[in-house]
Amino acid sequence: MNAQLHFGYPWWLSYGHLVVAGLTGFLFFVGYKRRWSKVGMVPLGALVLWSSTAFLATRFLMDVNGRASLPTENFLRSGTGRVLDMGAGTGRSAIMVLEARPNTTLVALDLFGDSYVQHFGPGTSPEERLLANLKAAGVEHRATIQAGDMRKLPFEGAAFDAIVSSYAIDHLNGAGAQQALSEAARVLKPHGEFLLMVIGKDPWLKFTFGPLLLHHGTHGAEWWTNRLQQAQFQVVEHGMRPATLYLLSRKL
Repeated sequence: MNAQLHFGYPWWLSYGHLVVAGLTGFLFFVGYKRRWSKVGMVPLGALVLWSSTAFLATRFLMDVNGRASLPTENFLRSGTGRVLDMGAGTGRSAIMVLEARPNTTLVALDLFGDSYVQHFGPGTSPEERLLANLKAAGVEHRATIQAGDMRKLPFEGAAFDAIVSSYAIDHLNGAGAQQALSEAARVLKPHGEFLLMVIGKDPWLKFTFGPLLLHHGTHGAEWWTNRLQQAQFQVVEHGMRPATLYLLSRKL
């Protein structure tokens, strides 16, 4: 099924460094044969080494266009319940949850606005692209798609057993992120679980992309813990995965 999944992230996230490695590697080979001076060869060699290493990191450590796995098995250990995916995008995190917890149902929510096209490129309608991935993964019968703003969720209070949000809330500024977290608490049942995944302060990420993936700026676990506590959550676990900071919390 992997061949049918198209999460829509730009090609340069997975293969851009390989293009740089190919071009600089060719120039390095030509320079070696023609005995160019060290002044030119040393920077070329450094570029070949950086781009090759960065390609391996993005392709095999981050793999943004591949299937995602739960960063912690402690999320929704009951294996059942109604889950909300806040900022579902093309369905990567929704599929992650539905495959890991086969007895759950899920609502995939996204604003489906201009930012959607900016992140995932043009194509069929956002809802159609999301549905196509859900069908490719074989989980469409347990998922529904809902248009809505994370900062003002179109649901009644205590409507969900758990919430997941991956690389979405950190696109908002500080006030917007706090609104989204407060809305998450409102629509969760008492003691419901919230798995938040954001771009983390990962040394590999800085080495590979520099400032290109910083959204509104990366924050550490303490910053996000404070915001979650303000929204009446208790953080029970946090950790790092390649390029990702995750925090598992429960509604007080």
